[in-house]
Amino acid sequence: MNWLLVALGAAVGAPLRYLTDRAVQARHGSVFPWGTVVVNVAGSLLLGLLTGALGAGTGSDRARLLLVTGLCGALTTYSTFSYETLRLAERGRAGLAVANVGLSLAGGLGAYVLGAGLTGGLGPG
Repeated sequence: MNWLLVALGAAVGAPLRYLTDRAVQARHGSVFPWGTVVVNVAGSLLLGLLTGALGAGTGSDRARLLLVTGLCGALTTYSTFSYETLRLAERGRAGLAVANVGLSLAGGLGAYVLGAGLTGGLGPG
């Protein structure tokens, strides 16, 4: 049954990632992967909110599988981030590749900390 919860969450997260990425990228005439940055930062914020809330005892293991593992796991994308970063570097855009790494890591970590902090997930213990 656990795998079904993960699959259901992923069935929402993956199309949401794709649609968000396409919508953001369509608004920018740039080779920079803004769509991936946005979904990863937004997904990290959601992950922080969820893990903070679920860690505070307001959720079950089933909710964690559905929302954290399934939804957030499919919404965020390390593989696409890696691919796009390497493609930028291969095409002679090393500065954009470095900017993508910095923005994605700082943005993702910052968003997670913000989300977890808002739900009390960064307290002691």
